[in-house]
Amino acid sequence: MAPPILKLDDIFLSFGGTPLLAGASLQVEPGDRISLVGRNGSGKSTLMKIAAGLAEAQSGEVFRHPSATIRYLHQAPDFDGYDTVAAYAEAGLGPSDDPYRVTYLLEHLGLNGSEDPKSLSGGEARRAALARVMAPEPDILLLDEPTNHLDLPTIEWLEGELQSTRSALVVISHDRRFLEKVSNATVWLDRGQSRRLNRGFGHFEAWRDEVLEAEELEQHKLGKAIEREEHWLRYGVTARRKRNMRRLGALHDLRARYRGHKGPQGSVQASASDAQESGKLVIEAEKITKTYGERTIVAPFSIRVHRGDCIGLVGPNGAGKTTLLKMLTGELEPDSGTVKLGTNLEIATLDQRREDLNLDDTLAHYLTDGRGETLLVNGEQRHVTGYMKEFLFQPEQARTPIRNLSGGERARLMLARILSRPTNLLILDEPTNDLDIETLDLLQEIVAGFAGTVLLVSHDRDFLDRTVTSTIAPADPENPDGRWIEYAGGYSDMMAQRRGAIEEKRKAEKAEKARAAEASSAAAPAESKGKAKLSYKQKFALENLPKEMEKAEKEIAAREAKMADPALFTKDPATFNKLAAEMEKLRHSLTAMEEEWLELEMLREELEG
Repeated sequence: MAPPILKLDDIFLSFGGTPLLAGASLQVEPGDRISLVGRNGSGKSTLMKIAAGLAEAQSGEVFRHPSATIRYLHQAPDFDGYDTVAAYAEAGLGPSDDPYRVTYLLEHLGLNGSEDPKSLSGGEARRAALARVMAPEPDILLLDEPTNHLDLPTIEWLEGELQSTRSALVVISHDRRFLEKVSNATVWLDRGQSRRLNRGFGHFEAWRDEVLEAEELEQHKLGKAIEREEHWLRYGVTARRKRNMRRLGALHDLRARYRGHKGPQGSVQASASDAQESGKLVIEAEKITKTYGERTIVAPFSIRVHRGDCIGLVGPNGAGKTTLLKMLTGELEPDSGTVKLGTNLEIATLDQRREDLNLDDTLAHYLTDGRGETLLVNGEQRHVTGYMKEFLFQPEQARTPIRNLSGGERARLMLARILSRPTNLLILDEPTNDLDIETLDLLQEIVAGFAGTVLLVSHDRDFLDRTVTSTIAPADPENPDGRWIEYAGGYSDMMAQRRGAIEEKRKAEKAEKARAAEASSAAAPAESKGKAKLSYKQKFALENLPKEMEKAEKEIAAREAKMADPALFTKDPATFNKLAAEMEKLRHSLTAMEEEWLELEMLREELEG
């Protein structure tokens, strides 16, 4: 086993009251891909900042290998002092790092480097920050919510990049599918302490449930042991004659352990408030369009949404998902076409920008709309503090300003508000942002069991697969041109249907070429078949291509041998990148030569036979 390059042991941190971290540990070795998981507010980001040297623990040991490089992805990057995104990203490089990495990463993240950092959107700021921390390929990469505000194509590219990086990873994310793909170990931060599973996130939830069940059983056994000792204390013969002080002390210890046990934080318990049933047809859109300037956001698009449907909208940032959603709900007028909304609609909306939040409001004021201490939920009058507890807020937080809440707590608060309102049409725009896994589970159950209709925009593939009945996506996700297609099922179903459509298209094109070749051959005069022969240029190529192909194969093998040296990238990254580029070019050339030779060989056989 390789020695750790980062080790945090018995970390303690408290801000008064219950400690945030009480004996937490984190160990990172070369090759580790660790998913750091836990409830919102469990201290994940704080532990990661301590690992990065950006925060101090009140006690505990912190070891960082003297030669190890560490980069930390800030949730809110600071662009002060940088005129361009490229300048910001390049500031993260060390003296021996390759500047080309910045250009490569910005290009794949959809930025050109000349952007003004002050005018970036949330998604663009996250991309710039990713380029800055990934460019040096540090020994340890600490990523706090790297997928927030990223679209699906970028998330999938990032997965591939992290899978191939030489850096050890510690990742905090709410995106289950992302964690499953990039992790090979899981650290669970729970009630101030950490537990490690040396398997990826895909195995975490089953393991967590086993741990909690074993803990519950142990606590039950402890309770029974206390009952047995108390019975001895009251009725034992020895106890009447003289006290067995050692046994009595053990009983006090048992009681202290039992009272001191802090169980897992409860789960959010909620469901959407029932409203009057809507009409069967909820939305009917007929050939709706929307254009901004010369750019078409929505080409003629038609859809019928029925009661009980759950429809997901996916696509790259800027493709027009939110615009299409607003047109379907009547919030935005289409340039042409018609949208008809059904009868008896009660609409509740969760907006990704959290624009509904007044940060100076208290939690109680926001939930009750300032109408005292109670709110009406499913026709029942509820006290606000009791309702807050169902969403894991403490009664003393009722007078807390919203600005003091974390991103996850704000998302949970908005969820509590919209679920208290009677609704039969839920509009969810990026509802999974900042939610912890347990709250995500609840939201999935609410959406999947909702009797009304749901329209949601999301980049969370796992959430889409578990909830939606159909998925609307751009016809061409790489170059959105305003055309949208509805696919049956979730995200994985959509991808399977797309692959099937591409395969069918290829088969059709191949069959069409074969028919055209057959027709051309039949139309040619019979006598010309015997006279036809290869041109001089074709004969020359047929004879010389095998030599050129053999030469290219040797050049590729030579470069592969050089790149096999594990120290090459560290010692000379410029040469490594140059060899990689040359090898890629040679492979393309070899493929083209092989295809040309095969076509010429088939033509020669046809003419001679």
